[in-house]
Amino acid sequence: MPTWSLRRRPGRTLGLLLLGILSLLVIRRYLYLEQGSCDHEVAQRLNWRNLISPWLRHRQSGLQAKGQNFMLEDSTFWIFGGSVHYFRVPKEYWRDRLLKMKACGLNTLTTYVPWNLHEPERGRFDFSGNLDLEAFVLTAAEIGLWVILRPGPYICSEIDLGGLPSWLLQDSGMRLRTTYKGFTEAVDLYFDHLMSRVVPLQYKHGGPIIAVQVENEYGSYNKDPAYMPYVKKALEDRGVVELLLTSDNKDGLSKGAVDGALATINLQLQHDLQLLTTFLFSVQGARPKMVMEYWTGWFDSWGGPHNILDSSEVLKTVSAIIDAGSSINLYMFHGGTNFGFINGAMHFYEYKSDVTSYDYDAVLTEAGDYTAKYVQLRDFFGSISGAPLPPPPDPLPKTAYESVTPAFYLSLWDALKYLETPVNSEKPVNMENLPVNNGNGQSFGYTLYETTIASSGVLSGLVRDRGQVFVNTVSIGFLDYETKAINIPLIQGHTMLRILVENRGRVNYGEIDDQRKGLIGNIYLNDYPLRKFRIYSLDMKKSFFQRAGRRGLYSSMAKTLDATGTSDPRRPSTSQVPGWTKASTRSLFLRRRWQVL
Repeated sequence: MPTWSLRRRPGRTLGLLLLGILSLLVIRRYLYLEQGSCDHEVAQRLNWRNLISPWLRHRQSGLQAKGQNFMLEDSTFWIFGGSVHYFRVPKEYWRDRLLKMKACGLNTLTTYVPWNLHEPERGRFDFSGNLDLEAFVLTAAEIGLWVILRPGPYICSEIDLGGLPSWLLQDSGMRLRTTYKGFTEAVDLYFDHLMSRVVPLQYKHGGPIIAVQVENEYGSYNKDPAYMPYVKKALEDRGVVELLLTSDNKDGLSKGAVDGALATINLQLQHDLQLLTTFLFSVQGARPKMVMEYWTGWFDSWGGPHNILDSSEVLKTVSAIIDAGSSINLYMFHGGTNFGFINGAMHFYEYKSDVTSYDYDAVLTEAGDYTAKYVQLRDFFGSISGAPLPPPPDPLPKTAYESVTPAFYLSLWDALKYLETPVNSEKPVNMENLPVNNGNGQSFGYTLYETTIASSGVLSGLVRDRGQVFVNTVSIGFLDYETKAINIPLIQGHTMLRILVENRGRVNYGEIDDQRKGLIGNIYLNDYPLRKFRIYSLDMKKSFFQRAGRRGLYSSMAKTLDATGTSDPRRPSTSQVPGWTKASTRSLFLRRRWQVL
């Protein structure tokens, strides 16, 4: 079995170098906190580099792929990595999860960067709070972890549209993950902003980032041979100077590689280890081997079982990978949570949306607790590390909370008058093309479509992903991928037809160009296209509720509550709530995923 040569032969210079790095990063973090910055301005982030001692600026080589080994400066280096996504873990728990990673014997953190969360509207960037990428990377550095960054622009990651912003789909001719001008122009602007934050954190600038991945699993997509060279050049042109990598499964390995970047492979089963020698060698010859994603578990879909991978199987495969002379990254070390509506979906034989949890049956649980996998892997990595591992942090305390009963609520129909003015349109408009959010459309949540009809018949159309159909306020059924037509009962006079459409998650892997949500094209009654719609955007963000509050929703609720005359104003009877019906409440309020970003 190979040994961890960096620990075995560090040399006095490298030891001092690492100590200096950590000391300076702590100083830098202190200065940043003293500045009290809430906006994380790039200029402030750059000031710290002036404090680096001249000898520390002589980092020359960084992580290199020399022959069949990784080298960090003049020492052989093994990458023992683990994936944690900052956007799936509350910021308050970042340090706990990374300390547990270090105590498991890992030396490298890998993380994706979700474009759709960082640029929710064109030109408006958010790197605050849970999205503070720089703070996450610096926390890893303070703990003593190197970082491999996977900035996309596409990341898959079981996140909505693979991390691409939904506003890209406003362009009817959009061709995602290609050199289509509308896509590359958006990527260029995003990379301009992102890389200004990333570049100062690279190894050769004194930071912890030792490698950067070029896109993600492009060989499985492979729509444009010019695309991967474009992304590689886009990174280099903006100052990325560390080792570049690609990452693909066995089916995409040969098509996802790009000149000037080291190919790595993704796998789970032990019998796939031949891929390390046969596939990687066929693509790039005798170069360092790395499993960028060894899948420690798997994600779950709504309606399906919880995926589990036995800890003994994980240990055997990890041991075999390292015995084969390969570096490794555990995907996931800690999965976390799909907050809000950020989950993705799969659509091969049928559409399946991913669940809120991203537990992944990973090395740490969704709550950050230790597992049998952790215990066994810590013993294994400790046996080859050449030095004692740090003690694992104590488990965080848990609290049992009492049940919460809603004090008061309004039906969807009663709440509509307090929302933003609806969009009036001759034809249905899909979510992404609604004139809301400063012209950026609607990314997540629900959209309500209203029009009047004067007859019964068969209602049909393309609904993505699930549309609850109401006649006035009475629910009569659903339209979705399986049910594409529904009977409208006999009615008299002009009647309100309403369709409440839920976006259950855009596909994150495979065909992604057609992931527009809402009513797609015309909706027909007896094959006649309906017209004159009122469309409400119910995106369920904090700003949505804040807008509703400003328009008087909460004060109206309070007045109505006072009018009920109940002995306990905190728990009024539903029969005392004006406009309440069981069907209308179900239409909106008895739904999943009420966590809001």
